Amino acid sequence: MAAEAQGSELVKVVVLLAAGVVAVPIFKRIGLGSVLGYLAAGLLIGPFGLGFFSDSQAILHVAELGVVMFLFIIGLEMRPSHLWSLRREIFGLGTAQIALCSLAMTGVGLAFGLPLMVAFIGAMGFVLTSTAIVMQILGERSDLALPRGQRIVSILLFEDLLIVPLLALVALMAPPEANPSAAAHSRWADIGIALASLATLLAAGIWLLNPLFRVLAAAKAREVMTAAALLVVLGAALLMQIGGLSMAMGAFLAGVLLSESTFRHQLEADIEPFRGILLGLFFLSVGMSLNLTVVAANWPTIVGGVLALMLVKSLCIYIVARLMKSCHTEALDRAVLMAQGGEFAFVLFSAAANAKLIDATVGANLTAIVVLSMALTPLAIIALRKFSPKMALSLEGVDEPNDLSGSVLLIGFGRFGQVVSQSLLARGVEVAIIDTDVEMIESAQTFGFKVYYGDGTRLDVLRASGAGNAQLIAICIDDRAAATVTAQLIRHEFPQARVLARSFDREHALELVHAGVDLQVRETFESAMRFGEAALVELGVSADDAAEVVADIRRRDAERFELELVGGVRAGVSLLYGNMQQTPLIAPKPRSTRPREDEEHAPGISA
Repeated sequence: MAAEAQGSELVKVVVLLAAGVVAVPIFKRIGLGSVLGYLAAGLLIGPFGLGFFSDSQAILHVAELGVVMFLFIIGLEMRPSHLWSLRREIFGLGTAQIALCSLAMTGVGLAFGLPLMVAFIGAMGFVLTSTAIVMQILGERSDLALPRGQRIVSILLFEDLLIVPLLALVALMAPPEANPSAAAHSRWADIGIALASLATLLAAGIWLLNPLFRVLAAAKAREVMTAAALLVVLGAALLMQIGGLSMAMGAFLAGVLLSESTFRHQLEADIEPFRGILLGLFFLSVGMSLNLTVVAANWPTIVGGVLALMLVKSLCIYIVARLMKSCHTEALDRAVLMAQGGEFAFVLFSAAANAKLIDATVGANLTAIVVLSMALTPLAIIALRKFSPKMALSLEGVDEPNDLSGSVLLIGFGRFGQVVSQSLLARGVEVAIIDTDVEMIESAQTFGFKVYYGDGTRLDVLRASGAGNAQLIAICIDDRAAATVTAQLIRHEFPQARVLARSFDREHALELVHAGVDLQVRETFESAMRFGEAALVELGVSADDAAEVVADIRRRDAERFELELVGGVRAGVSLLYGNMQQTPLIAPKPRSTRPREDEEHAPGISA
């Protein structure tokens, strides 16, 4: 019997893993995203699908640790100084959004015929956005570090804090007990336990955690460090749970307290695999918890509630975002992304049911509404992206160039342009920077760079950017065709400026030289030369000999490049490689009898 039970449990584990492994790649392949894949897989294997699982709530309680670990990792990226800089977004923006959404959605509940208290509880449950879904989508879009992503994270943090007073409010609204004084005493005891738990966590984070990890690192036991990372996350979550607070908030605070630690990156690497698996399990369990029987019995109410609450919440979020000076694009994106209810709604509805504030039918309907809203969010985001393609290029909140001045005009502030700018700025050179990537411009502002929105292929933009007075113009854009057009335009209209350009390969380098640039640098060629020289030194070749070899390769390459400029690529190759045994780019070793690659193909043609 024991063996059969153990085999049955193993089957469930295999089914869970298989559901995620199969569904997620399929849904991502067709463009629906991983979250919807997990939710659909959970529905399929749950009690209302194939019936592999009958108690989705038990899995959900374990899977909530995925959200806990996610917030711990977010906390590791939130240094106290950075968290303090977000205080206005956390408390100002968060308070405004929650206040307006609460009032509006309580009105929706009243319109559906619910009593005021039940409508308020339902509205507050829906106000609490799904941290798991929003964080997952932000992570997939690489938006977490951008200013708009940081604002969304700030609101989510405030909502996580809100669950504590909401649970206390539910307890206060519960029918009076036989001994009111005892109830009051119990509430004061709960408050004291919560404060003690918080103080204990802060003290441990300040005085205990860093010394602990230093001792464990000195022991050089990799598995112990991983166990310690899990201990910190789960211990902080447990401590907050004992205090009646949010487990996720406890993990987040632990992450913040360790954000300045030298072990931060190690902790993140240790937690990441567990976080990913448990977060996927969380989405699976949410899919399982959708009660299709309840939906079928009350579908007009549930469908109407989902649409009404999502629409009203989106509208309120958009209004608050616009009032707080967010651009239309960001406000619309935030409204759609945060339109669903969240996992804390389940906790709130359960507490309200235990306090006899809502009955079982209403609780089941509200839970179904929240789960459906979570499932619809990825689809709403896809619809927004498909039917609003022009939204991505909104320039609200981004400055365009106007009579800029600078010794250098730098066009393109991607990876290449950022590295180029460091040398110039280090010498105090005045640099004007333009780019067409709005997200990058917003991100650069957080690091103190002022980048203007401007297209280098437009003459009016170049004039407004100060090209007419610049001593040097650096073309660093990540578009070879646009770089060539920009070089031709600058050479013709601004002859006073020296023109430097980033080239992608040999063919593009020839185009730029013909366009009139003074200097072009093939990014892959230059990095490969340095790499090859370092490889020779590591193999025991003296630094002087390695430098001589590289210099000889450069000389031969330069000769071939000059010939290509005169007669084209084919002529250059023919002149230099017409007799491979006499003038190879690199002399073959005599002991090799196997045909070499550079004897079969002219080397470096596409370098």
